[in-house]
Amino acid sequence: MIGKILKFLLPLGVIGLAIVGTALLVFLRQGPEQRPPEAAVLLVDTVQPELNRDRFIVQAQGTVQPRTETTLVAEVNGRITLLSDAFVAGGFFRAGTELARIDPSDYETALLAAEADLAAARANLSDEQARSDAAREDFRRLYGDERTPNDLVLRLPQLARAEAAVQAQQASVQRARRNLERTRIQLPFDGMIKRRDVDLGQYVNTGASLGVAFAVDVAEVRLPVSDRDLAFVGVPFFNRGARLDVPVTLRGRVAGHAAEWPATLIRTEGIVDQTTRLTYLVAEVVDPYGLIAGTHDPGLPIGTYVEAAIAGRAAEGLMMVPSEAVSNGNQVLIANQQDELEVREVNIVRSTPQYVYVEGNLDGSERIITTAITAPVPGLKLRVRGSSTAIETNASDTGNSIPPEDGNGVAAEAGPSS
Repeated sequence: MIGKILKFLLPLGVIGLAIVGTALLVFLRQGPEQRPPEAAVLLVDTVQPELNRDRFIVQAQGTVQPRTETTLVAEVNGRITLLSDAFVAGGFFRAGTELARIDPSDYETALLAAEADLAAARANLSDEQARSDAAREDFRRLYGDERTPNDLVLRLPQLARAEAAVQAQQASVQRARRNLERTRIQLPFDGMIKRRDVDLGQYVNTGASLGVAFAVDVAEVRLPVSDRDLAFVGVPFFNRGARLDVPVTLRGRVAGHAAEWPATLIRTEGIVDQTTRLTYLVAEVVDPYGLIAGTHDPGLPIGTYVEAAIAGRAAEGLMMVPSEAVSNGNQVLIANQQDELEVREVNIVRSTPQYVYVEGNLDGSERIITTAITAPVPGLKLRVRGSSTAIETNASDTGNSIPPEDGNGVAAEAGPSS
């Protein structure tokens, strides 16, 4: 009986001792060290806005095209008897060079025949003139000065017919001479052959295409710009035939190498494309191949795709801020002198993929936050990483420099308006 009681009380005693021990441990433990709460501090990167001393740079793209391109067409029939060594695709020729010749023998014969007919007509005119003079003298002897002879008596109709025949034969000689000259295929400019459509010994008819050539003195690039960008170029929409003379820098690749070429914006086309709503500006490149001046490197081949940096209106006094630092359209986040977050609205004059140009309430000492902050709260404590760095640009004080390319081959200040 006692054994059964002990067997029942022993587990209860163990449980009771465990409860008492736990209570003692809780009562005797020391509390955790108390520290004052720390305010949240956000680590951010900043840049300083840069005061712009240059011009707006408007970016556009286009393809180099010849200003003058001509299709060579046969003006007379005949067989090709001569082809110049320069009359090949890519061949360079000087003005007046005989590129091809059509067999001139028939036209030489036609010229001789026309000259013979002209000589006969002149002889007939001399005969009619002598007859008319003789009739006038005979009439004077018979009637004196009392009567006036009529035209038929003086053979004036026959004389007029003989004069007309001479004029007709003179025209025939000129036509035959021009046809003979047209057997020699020439162009009045220094140029290059784009395509040749005939070969030696081939018979061609009047109007047949012989090839295509273009002048190498000047090339043009059509540059499409939006209406907003056109305002920053600062040129009139209608230039009324006057040259604009706005500097342009063209960039492209030739034979795998990057190159630059100076160009000049000379006119606007004055028409808005109905499909793209863009306006085309035309830039001029003088001696693109360097063939006239004798400088061949780097040449700008026709058909090259180029990017153009157009020097636009002056942008002096505006602050340049990285585009990624602008939020909600016109707000920038600033780390003030107390290292606290400040939200400021700014007046944006122009936006590009790289920068925005701000007028007014920013100065060069401001620290613009470039770190993305999802929910900016004014007064939030900040810790600026390292020291502030200014935006690096290639703008000079001359007002005519073109910024360097970025990693995408786009001018540092250039780009379509946002």
